[in-house]
Amino acid sequence: MAVNPALQGRVFPPVPAYLVGREKIREFARAVLSDSPINFDLDAAHAAGYRDLVAPPTFPIVVQERTLAQLLAEPDAGIDFSRVVHGEQRFTYSRPIVAGDELTAALTVASIKSLGGHTMVTAVSEISDSAGLHVVTATSTLVVRGEES
Repeated sequence: MAVNPALQGRVFPPVPAYLVGREKIREFARAVLSDSPINFDLDAAHAAGYRDLVAPPTFPIVVQERTLAQLLAEPDAGIDFSRVVHGEQRFTYSRPIVAGDELTAALTVASIKSLGGHTMVTAVSEISDSAGLHVVTATSTLVVRGEES
């Protein structure tokens, strides 16, 4: 089954809020081999001017994954997850994520392009805090490999 081109422009409802915890930040920071004290030490984060621990720059993938799950589960999407390769990831910040943030996100399918028998699906997740203010935009491009001959 091919990726449904009618997905382009589709907006999914916001996912339930994700409460960012200190231990989640520390776990993620260890996983990405961060050595920044503001990811681990509350005093260091305060000294740097933050109200709590600061998440590493790629942390929003944790929230975006929830929005991507909506897309991948969409019955008419035509996306066979066994054929998906993560092609590109970008983050555009308004401010850093810190422990205590309650984040929600909504996904829009920005584009669908065919290239060499494969399909590139670009999805944009707008991530906001509990006040509704923009925190970060996470943009993922998924490559759905074409059928083999």
